Amino acid sequence: MSRKLLALLTALLLLLTLATYVYYRRTLAAVPVDPYTLVPNDAVLVLTTQDHPTLVRRLQETGLWDNLTAMRYFQHSAGHLALADSLTGGTSRRRVGLLGLLGRKLVVTSVHITGPAVFDVLYQVPLTRVSEYRQVRGLLETLGRDPRYRLSTREYEDHEFSVLTERRSETSLTVLNYRNHLLISTNPALVEAAVRRVAHPKEPTVLTPFGTTDLLRVRGMDATLMVNYRRLPQFLDVLFRPEAHGQFDQLTGLVSEGLLGLKVAGGRVQLHGFSNPETAKGALQQRLLGQRAQPLGLTPILSTRTALLLHLAANPTRTWPRPTGAAAGTDSLGSGAALDSLRATFGGEMALAYLAAPAASSRPGRLALVQCPTPARTEQWLARLRRLNNNSPSFTKTGPYQVYAVGFAEGAVLGPLLNPAPPTATEARFGVMVGNYLVLSDQSTLNAYLADVVAGRTWAKSPAQIAFLQETLSRARLSILVDTRNSWNALLGVLTEERRAGLLRNEALFKRFPQMALQLVPADNEDAPDAQYFTQLLLRHPDLGPATAQSGGAAANGRVLTFTHQLMGVPTLLPALGTRIPAVVVQDSVGALHYVTADNAVLWSDTLAGPAVGVRLLPGGGGAPGGLLAGAGNRLHLLGNDGADLLPFPLYLPDTVRAAALLAGAATGPKDPARLLVVTAGNELLLLDAQGRQFPGWQPKRLDFPLAGLPAIFSVNNRDVVLVPLQNGYVYAYDQQGNLFPGFPLSMGARLAGGVLVQPGATLGRTRLTLVNQHGELIIFTLSGDIISRKRVATWSRTARFQLVPAQRGNTFVVTREDGNQLDAYSPSQSAPLFTQRFVTSGPKPVQFFDFGKGQQLVAVTEPGPDQAFLYDAEGRLLGGAPVPSTGSGVGLSYDATSDSYHLVRIVGRELRRTELKVAR
Repeated sequence: MSRKLLALLTALLLLLTLATYVYYRRTLAAVPVDPYTLVPNDAVLVLTTQDHPTLVRRLQETGLWDNLTAMRYFQHSAGHLALADSLTGGTSRRRVGLLGLLGRKLVVTSVHITGPAVFDVLYQVPLTRVSEYRQVRGLLETLGRDPRYRLSTREYEDHEFSVLTERRSETSLTVLNYRNHLLISTNPALVEAAVRRVAHPKEPTVLTPFGTTDLLRVRGMDATLMVNYRRLPQFLDVLFRPEAHGQFDQLTGLVSEGLLGLKVAGGRVQLHGFSNPETAKGALQQRLLGQRAQPLGLTPILSTRTALLLHLAANPTRTWPRPTGAAAGTDSLGSGAALDSLRATFGGEMALAYLAAPAASSRPGRLALVQCPTPARTEQWLARLRRLNNNSPSFTKTGPYQVYAVGFAEGAVLGPLLNPAPPTATEARFGVMVGNYLVLSDQSTLNAYLADVVAGRTWAKSPAQIAFLQETLSRARLSILVDTRNSWNALLGVLTEERRAGLLRNEALFKRFPQMALQLVPADNEDAPDAQYFTQLLLRHPDLGPATAQSGGAAANGRVLTFTHQLMGVPTLLPALGTRIPAVVVQDSVGALHYVTADNAVLWSDTLAGPAVGVRLLPGGGGAPGGLLAGAGNRLHLLGNDGADLLPFPLYLPDTVRAAALLAGAATGPKDPARLLVVTAGNELLLLDAQGRQFPGWQPKRLDFPLAGLPAIFSVNNRDVVLVPLQNGYVYAYDQQGNLFPGFPLSMGARLAGGVLVQPGATLGRTRLTLVNQHGELIIFTLSGDIISRKRVATWSRTARFQLVPAQRGNTFVVTREDGNQLDAYSPSQSAPLFTQRFVTSGPKPVQFFDFGKGQQLVAVTEPGPDQAFLYDAEGRLLGGAPVPSTGSGVGLSYDATSDSYHLVRIVGRELRRTELKVAR
């Protein structure tokens, strides 16, 4: 009887478990979780990212990725991930890395103030598959078994936290899986706050003030950033000493919260969006309500040494009706009334400018500026105030400008916002009229500033500053412009001790964008309930490449990048992470090599000693770095993400050697660097590796006859092979020491022209090599010196010229036959020509063959005279029915299977043109 009862209870338990699971799947799990309900409301910043491969690619293109990964925080995290990867067998092909785990998921990162001068971060990563949950769980358990870590669990309001602690530092990481949303933070209080937050799902979230606005849906946006301006002063306490930013905290009274879309492109980081006006009584927004945005009229009188400019479209008299801090500067003679009269001459533009400090220990010079529509009236009241305050009428002169002592502080006339730190009792204040602006400061700062103005060192005459201002908004209520190079010493002086050390460690990241601008523009109907500020934050790196982008229009059917100088050669296409659109490397007539990103922006430019040859990506290995390989003159370059050579490059060839071609071959073993084969202008070959080691017998090797086409370098059974076809009809095959393989040189029975198709095998005898001779015979032979087959492709004649054209990937080929002005192309599987084209001009015409697999093949023929390119598909049809303009010696082409289209890149004079070509079916 007891056994039957036990079985019944077991069945009931199983049914209850099944019912609970079904209920969970159909009720709780079926309802999607709003990720912002997991963000505690006290967040200062909330960053939302979605397309992480594209974001990483753009960060790499701008150079930010290298700067970010060099930070101590990222290096510390990378060390833990690398350890976990090694402990869990990171070489498994099925294992997904961090970037693969994030993919295109909606990841939310929030920053919170958790104590005096302390902030922490809360990460939120959704898990969409069981395998991802297992991967995270396995990672934690594996680290927990390592003696350097300790893994424990604890309960908090019916939720189980996993806590991973590093024993040496006792720092911990708290992890919670809430309905397949992973919450991670080094501060457990933030995870606890998220748990308390989800207990009230109907309460407003951090994004509730912006309704259904979703900036991630806007094309080209990489992320969104929510800013809680009300908590910014607390966040500034983390970075700066409180007395350094207290005077600027009033600016946060303009807006309460903002939502910005972030876009990284070329040398720019742009944030555009909206901010809600502050509604608190007495805030700065209430004082400025109704005052219109103003243009920046100060550019002709701002020094190029300006480190920070705070520009406010505000009339001091209207904004602060009563002078503040002026009691000390008034007396019974009526100077208070004179101050009121002086303020009545001011216009609607005021600013505070900090000048570059000569050292971190010195105080930066500060200027207070205010617009004066009628300068003569302003000068009259300044003179009256000098008489009333018994100030000396004497002045100093710099150029045409007269500097007088004034008997009041800046705050007496401009209000509390633009009042710099109170001057000492012995520090007199001075003023000068510069155009339509009154400038107030101490005497030494004014004299140095006026010397810059007289010498013409102003923003209006600086090309870099003009280009920067052209990208900012023309009118704004508030503009904060920063020059990070000029502000470096000043920042070191006002940062807290801990943050100063961090700034010095990350100097390259800070100075990556020397020009920054934050601007707020009020709505025209500011009184409307839904009125918002348009907000823009721009981080700008000056253009490195002399090129301007534009829409291609009908002529290009795509995008056009116009350079200063004529472009030359063949554009080289490189894969770009996270996008189907390739990056492009192109060279101009003055030797500058330009890297153009997938977003059609010039990332970097590097002037080489001659025409670039062998431009391609070289993977790292064997102790040698990976980068962009190129040869020019007597140097071999390996360029990094910033266009600079990676050590040990550049490699220097003998002074008498000029590289005419450069090829790269795979290493013979996993610990060996890649092989580099240089073809010199003197018909010589030089073999070395990517670490600069030369091989005996190749110093250099002189050929007895001109090359028929490019040689080939590859490896067979861990042996280097260099195959060299010569025009006299002989083929040579050399080993690493420069010795001939048995059976070589091998005669092809007629003269040769064109390339060689290499199909490496397990042994020398199984390696297949294919070429065509000038009798029109297609010949297949092996590295043992045996000819396997010989087949005639087309009719031979004395004037015909045959050439084998390997595909870009080197797996297939076509054969061309040129005779006069006629060119025929043959596929190896067909006896009839793939296409026949008659040209206006005679002479050799560059032919390229692109094979992307699954029948996606294109043949490109460039006619140099008329400067046009013909594109034929696998059926021999001319794409578009007509050639396209092209002044280069070839074109670049890629294929995207998802859109079933080609991406054509070509040179037309000074223009680099991109064109999308749909595949005809």
